[in-house]
Amino acid sequence: MSHLKDKTVMITGASSGFGLACAKAFAQKGCKVIAAARRKERLEALKKELKQELGEDRVCVLPLDVTSEEQVDSMFDAIPEDYSQIDILVNNAGLALGLEPAHKADLTDWNRMVDTNIKGLYLMTRKILPGMVERKSGHVINIGSIAGNYAYPGGNAYGATKAFVKQFSRNLRSDLLGTQVRVTNIEPGLAETEFSLVRFHGDQEKADNIYKGTNPLTAQDIAESVLWAAEQPQHVNINSIELMPTSQTWAALAIDKVLG
Repeated sequence: MSHLKDKTVMITGASSGFGLACAKAFAQKGCKVIAAARRKERLEALKKELKQELGEDRVCVLPLDVTSEEQVDSMFDAIPEDYSQIDILVNNAGLALGLEPAHKADLTDWNRMVDTNIKGLYLMTRKILPGMVERKSGHVINIGSIAGNYAYPGGNAYGATKAFVKQFSRNLRSDLLGTQVRVTNIEPGLAETEFSLVRFHGDQEKADNIYKGTNPLTAQDIAESVLWAAEQPQHVNINSIELMPTSQTWAALAIDKVLG
């Protein structure tokens, strides 16, 4: 039996992609799951699906916009008492918007990425962390990206937000020394979810072209990595996991050859 059984796991961005897969994976391990996202109807569908599959109710639905300080600050008002002590926080809510070079990028896209990928993550962490420290038990799992490690054309603000996630995770580890609270940063490469559809503002053809001819990671692959980190013994902290599909690797350094 997994030592995760009956642990309470909060997952942001749980209505699709990595977050949805993580919610299912933790519930199937016997965890109590707080599924947080803006799209309540999708969360309700997840709750119904898992209740039918598991024969019991393991999901608490929490409509939440992580970029709203007011909503994050008051979220415990909407969480049942038996879900209120959060053992594992999966900061999954995040997005990429646009793939234009910096001088052509839409500032609205940049602002939204900063609000969600940076502000949303630190608001959630700051809200839940004190309880973990007080109990001397807990695990913060952040969903970063290889974009925080390697530059690529059009990755400008998105890559910078994921570099924040990487460094924030490292600094949390330093701050939390002696508290028994663990921190992990998961850094996926190319993965096929709604990610590219969101990035291209609903343009399905553009999104499909990203994955054409590849064998990308799946949401389930990422969920299994998150679960593996969470299942390690208390004395083991997985600092980071970087994973890519076999069909992806680092690019050669670009050179602009000036002739004449």
